[in-house]
Amino acid sequence: MKTVTEFPRKVVEFPDMGIVMPDGCRLSARVWMPEDATDSPVPAILEHLPYRKRDGTVFRDQLTHPYFAGHGYASIRVDMRGNGDSEGLMDDEYSEQELQDACDVVAWAAAQPWCNGNVGMMGISWGGFNCLQVAAKQPPALKAVISLCSTVDRYADDIHYKGGCLLLENFGWASTMLSYSSRPPDPAIAGGNRWRDLWLSRLENQPFLLPLWLSHQHRDAYWKRGSICEDFSAVKAAVLSIGGWHDGYRNTISNLVTSIQSPVKGIVGPWIHKYPHYAGPSPAIGFLQEALRWWDRWLKDTETGVEADPDYRAYVMDSVRPARWHPERPGRWVAEQEWPSSNIKIEAIELISAGARPSIVASPQTCGLAGGEYFPFTFGPELPGDQRPDDALSVCFDRPELGEAIDIVGAPELEVRIAADRPQANIAVRLCDVHPDGASELISYGVLNLTHRISHEFPQALVPGETVSARVVLDQCAYRVPAGHKLRVAVSTAYWPMIWPSPEPVWLDLVKATLKLPLRPLAKGDEVAFPEPEGATAWATEEIRPTNSERHIDRDEKTGLVTLSITDDFGEVRDLDHGLVNGSIVRETWAIHPDDPLSATGATHWTQTLSRNEWSVRTETYARMRSDAGNFIVSARIEAYEGEKLVFERDFEQTIPRSLV
Repeated sequence: MKTVTEFPRKVVEFPDMGIVMPDGCRLSARVWMPEDATDSPVPAILEHLPYRKRDGTVFRDQLTHPYFAGHGYASIRVDMRGNGDSEGLMDDEYSEQELQDACDVVAWAAAQPWCNGNVGMMGISWGGFNCLQVAAKQPPALKAVISLCSTVDRYADDIHYKGGCLLLENFGWASTMLSYSSRPPDPAIAGGNRWRDLWLSRLENQPFLLPLWLSHQHRDAYWKRGSICEDFSAVKAAVLSIGGWHDGYRNTISNLVTSIQSPVKGIVGPWIHKYPHYAGPSPAIGFLQEALRWWDRWLKDTETGVEADPDYRAYVMDSVRPARWHPERPGRWVAEQEWPSSNIKIEAIELISAGARPSIVASPQTCGLAGGEYFPFTFGPELPGDQRPDDALSVCFDRPELGEAIDIVGAPELEVRIAADRPQANIAVRLCDVHPDGASELISYGVLNLTHRISHEFPQALVPGETVSARVVLDQCAYRVPAGHKLRVAVSTAYWPMIWPSPEPVWLDLVKATLKLPLRPLAKGDEVAFPEPEGATAWATEEIRPTNSERHIDRDEKTGLVTLSITDDFGEVRDLDHGLVNGSIVRETWAIHPDDPLSATGATHWTQTLSRNEWSVRTETYARMRSDAGNFIVSARIEAYEGEKLVFERDFEQTIPRSLV
C-alpha cells in the first residue's frame, strides 16, 4: 500500500467531539476535516459503530478517514451509545435507537458551519448494515452510501440463520458482543472517576443477545425490521456495495444491484471480511480512490464517471490448491454493464439418472469440519481446507473431467426431490473443484432446513417418508474451473460447526437432483482495472504481544467426541499517541459426537485488557450453548477487574424452546 502524506487540503483532527442526542446522551466522535472547512465547507462522511474508535477500529480508521479529510471531507467516526467513549446503553443490534441516533448525527453534521449540507455514510459489517438501514429511513441530508460486507436480509443472510438453519455464528457473535461491549470508556476521555460510573452502568445493563436471537427462530417481524429487502424502494441514496468471495456476505452485492432503484454499483473481490485497500487474499485495490469517485459525484456533484461504471465488477478466481489461508488468489476482473447479465447462461445438469435408485444421505454429525469460518478476518487459518474429509462423509456426484475451462459466475442452485425419515432435517450442498490428484477445493455452498423449503416465516414439519421438492441456493461466486478438473456436488445432512444439527440423526432419500450452473463466457483477461491501494499514515503503535491464530481438531478415541479448538490472540499494542494499551484473546471450542446431534456444544472465553501507566482493567466473558430435543440451553458470565480486584460479576442462563430449527 502506498502511504500518502501530502493532500490537497491540510487536515486537523478532533479526537473527542461530543454530539449530544435529543435525549441528552452524549456520543463521542473522532473527526478529521480540512483545516479551512469553516471558511470552505465540505461534505461529511459518517461511520457509526460499536467497535471503539479509540482502540478498536483505529488501525483502519487511521488509513481511511484522514485520507478522505485531506481530499475535502469531514470524516466522522462515532462510537454508538453504550460503547467506547459514548454514554448511554445498547440493548440490541440495529435497534431503532441506534438508527435514530445515526439519523440525528447525519442531521447534526449537515447543520455544522464546516459542512455543505451533504452527508455520506459508510461502513463494513455492522457499519455496512446500518448505513443501508439508515438510508431506508431517508434522512434528508444523506445522499450516498458505501456499504461493505453487509446484508439486505437480517434473517436469511446474516450471522443468525441461513436457509432456515441456525448458524453457530449466532452464538459466536453474541459472545463476541458481550465481550466487546464490556469494556469501559478511556479515562483520558471520560475524565476523573466518571469512566468507572459509565463502565459499571454499562456492565449492569449489558445484554447477552443470544437468548433474544434464539427466541426468533423464524423470519418474523423482529427480523423484517431493518431488512431493507422488505422495501428496496425506500433506499433513495446512491449505493456502492462491496464484498469479498472469502467473506460470509457474498450475496448482498448482487441483491442490491438487482433490486434498488437509486444509483447503485457493485464490486466483489477475493477478500476476507476487510476493507479492500488492505484486505487479503491479494490483489487488494485502491478502495479509497474508488470511494472518492463515489463521494465526489454524489456529495460534491463533480462529474467522475461513476454512472458509466459497469453495474457489477467481480474477480473470477483461478483454481488453487486447497489451503486454510491463501496470501493471494490469481484470477481476473470481469465487468457486466448490466446485472443480472444476459451473458450468464444457466446450464441444467441432472445428477441422478432417470430410473436410478435414490441416493441415501445420512452424514455423521462431524461432516463440515473442513468448511472454515463463516466470515474469516484474522489473515490466519480460517478458510475452507481440502474438502476430501467432508466429501467422504457426503454423497458426492462427480461430473466428467472438463475438456475446457469454465467460468462460474453467479449463484449455483440444486433442485431436489427428497424424502426424510424425521420431521425436521437439514441439507448442505457444496460445489467443489476436484483436481486431477483428487484434492477438493470449495467453490460455493448452501444449506437448507427442509421444514423451511416453502417459507422461513411459516415452516412446515416434514412428513416422514413423503417426497417433497426443495431448492438449495448456493452463495454467489466467481470461479474458473480449469480443463482437466472435475466438478463435484457433495450433499450431506450435517455441516458442523457452520450450522447447529437437527435434533435427531436424519436419513434422506434423494430421488432427483438438478444442478443449475451459472456460466459466463470465458474471460480472456482483466475487463476492468482498479488503482493500486493507497492510505494515510498508518497507526503508530508499539507491539507488546504479537498476534497468533491456531486451530486444532481432536478426536477422543474412547468416547468418540470430536472437538474443534480455536484460539485467536489479537495481540497487545500501545498507542504511541495517547498511550493506551489494549489486548484481546478469544478461545472457542466446538464439540460433537459423530452419531449424536444432541451432544453438540459450543463454548467461548474472551479476555479484553486496557491499561495506561498504573491504571489497568480487564474483562473476562464466558459463554456456553447446548441443546436437547426440545430446547436450547445457554449461559454466560461477565467478570470485570480493576487492576487485580474483581469489581463486577454477573451470570446469565436461559432455556429457549426449539421450533423447527
